[in-house]
Amino acid sequence: MLSRLSSALKKGFDKIAGAIFIDKKTIESVVKDLQRALIQADVNIHLVKEIGDKIKKAAENEKIKGIERKEHLTKILHDEILNLLGKEKKGLQIKKAKQTKIMLIGLYGCGKTTTTAKLASYYQKRGFKTAILGLDVHRPAASEQLEQLGKQIKTPVFTDKNEKNPLKIYKKYEKQLEEYNLIIIDTAGRHNLDKELIKEIKDLNNKIKPDYKILTIQADIGQSAKQQTQEFQKACGINGVIITRMDSTAKAGGALTACHETNAPVYFIGTGEKTNEFETFNPQSFISRLLGLGDLEGLLEKVQSAVDEKSQKKLKSKLEKGEFNLRDLQQQLKQMKSIGSLSKIAEMIPGLGKAKIPENLLGTQEDKIKNWQHAINSMTEEEINHPEIIEKQTSRLNRIAKGSGTATSDIRQLLKQYKMLKEMTQGGMSEIDPSQGLSQKQMMKLAKKFGKKMKI
Repeated sequence: MLSRLSSALKKGFDKIAGAIFIDKKTIESVVKDLQRALIQADVNIHLVKEIGDKIKKAAENEKIKGIERKEHLTKILHDEILNLLGKEKKGLQIKKAKQTKIMLIGLYGCGKTTTTAKLASYYQKRGFKTAILGLDVHRPAASEQLEQLGKQIKTPVFTDKNEKNPLKIYKKYEKQLEEYNLIIIDTAGRHNLDKELIKEIKDLNNKIKPDYKILTIQADIGQSAKQQTQEFQKACGINGVIITRMDSTAKAGGALTACHETNAPVYFIGTGEKTNEFETFNPQSFISRLLGLGDLEGLLEKVQSAVDEKSQKKLKSKLEKGEFNLRDLQQQLKQMKSIGSLSKIAEMIPGLGKAKIPENLLGTQEDKIKNWQHAINSMTEEEINHPEIIEKQTSRLNRIAKGSGTATSDIRQLLKQYKMLKEMTQGGMSEIDPSQGLSQKQMMKLAKKFGKKMKI
């Protein structure tokens, strides 16, 4: 994600930190690297020049008391990038108390239908009773795609494959939709912002009266995002933007900065094809990740998206009763996988983003977790509930290894990890509510007790 900009920022901060004196030459070098990276990220060239001039001018001011020039320049660089993206967290805050309707709009190919499912999944994991309404009557197979996505995330989808009038579809399901406190509405797109599309959106807006109209745009449209955002804003008054395909392009800088320039807040960004690859856009956290400083808030949000409230309560109950078994461990491994790849998780952990972790190491760990899943699937219910019997009988160990296509060493490591987690539950972990997290004191206590043991 914006790897060149990330490299330029890291290089700039390292150059400042390593300089004996912050002279004009150092400032020029840092600004030049940053400007080059911003242009490659498709940020408007006039905006790039403006940022460079601001940094140079501010960096020449040495009249700030109590702050070293290095710290001053570092802060200037950070603040200008933050201004570029928008200072405040723009996440969409909605309440469960009343029904909320969110209507997604955008042109063809922007990933609107997939984003509809992502948004539904995001809020459903946060306790909202959610439904999807499919009103794209123009694109072939739009209804089928939406229904398939709905099944994946276990969300009801209301649509009509035979009806060509979106207003009639809404009227057909209007009464049923009253049962839900959040409705995500997928609408039709066009190749251009033509009169027919605008009329259809306006008609839907007048009839449905959505609380939010959110424009979906793909990151790789670059600077043309500014014109598209302005036109949709003028035509139907959008509340904000969701940017898709942030995982595959270095030109996302154009889309991000264009939205900021047009005062259209970026609510979310899509970082992949899977429904869980979706996150709140937080400029401060985004910059932290670009700098390799991690994003714990974003990581906690991903964890919350992967684990719903029901499974949290069920796990807590089992921990309290001391009934944690290998099936529960398997469920935790599945949820860990749904958060994302270990490399993506590592980016969000402070310190690991800048650490030089061997490229094959995280892949090896993911393979190991897969082997553990296969091993558990090859066990009997007795072995899952009482794993200690496996260690006592070598024949069981060999049978499981053969049946799962794994090595006996993999199974021994799995059992070791299980015993460690079991010990944690008996050592006070059962008193912790997974939905509330750990206090600093609890974390320090657990780190001291289990830090040396927790090795995958």
